[in-house]
Amino acid sequence: MRKDPLLTGEYYHIYNRGVDKRDIFMNKGDMNRFVLSIKEFNTVSPVGSIESSLKNKTEFQRFKNDDKPLVSIVCYCFNPNHFHFIIKQEAEGGISEFYKRLLGGYTLYFNKTHKRSGALFQGKFKSKLIKDDAYFLKIRPYVNTNYLIHDIPEEKSHLVLSSCQEYDTYNFDLVSKVEAINLLEFYGSNKNFKSECLKVSQMIRAERGQELVNEDDFII
Repeated sequence: MRKDPLLTGEYYHIYNRGVDKRDIFMNKGDMNRFVLSIKEFNTVSPVGSIESSLKNKTEFQRFKNDDKPLVSIVCYCFNPNHFHFIIKQEAEGGISEFYKRLLGGYTLYFNKTHKRSGALFQGKFKSKLIKDDAYFLKIRPYVNTNYLIHDIPEEKSHLVLSSCQEYDTYNFDLVSKVEAINLLEFYGSNKNFKSECLKVSQMIRAERGQELVNEDDFII
């Protein structure tokens, strides 16, 4: 049983990693499939396979889906062997249903593509309720640029995708536009938010005894 129940209207830090710390993204095709899965599975309506879902949609429907989402995404970061989200639950049971679809569906794709079997992720996803302002102030920058906290090898840098790109360009794709507006109103601008992300990353790396990063280390 989870320490914090998953309640509608509340925000959570959701994270998980590959079993035995293995990579969950081997190439850009895997990353693209994970992103597509997030988009297709985040709907209250039942969803079968992604292939059947896309086949049954018209081009117009692919770009305009008025169905209610299970969750709203505030920030995310996908690293080669793990992921982080800040999520708001929008429907009863939404988080559990969303991640059951996402992780189950992606595991089936990954195993088929890479000719393997068995679990891909380390058990059930981890969740932590964001219940106070102090945690929210730290966790948003932490997730948005989580890759800055890890020393990701240069040859795997293309297997990183973060919401910092969306906030930097104002082109919100996975991130909820409503949540993005609220976040940017709080920080005053995307530049202020980016500065806070760097500040938090520096603080955490210093606590861990790691070499500090600078703005040049941002993916963008």
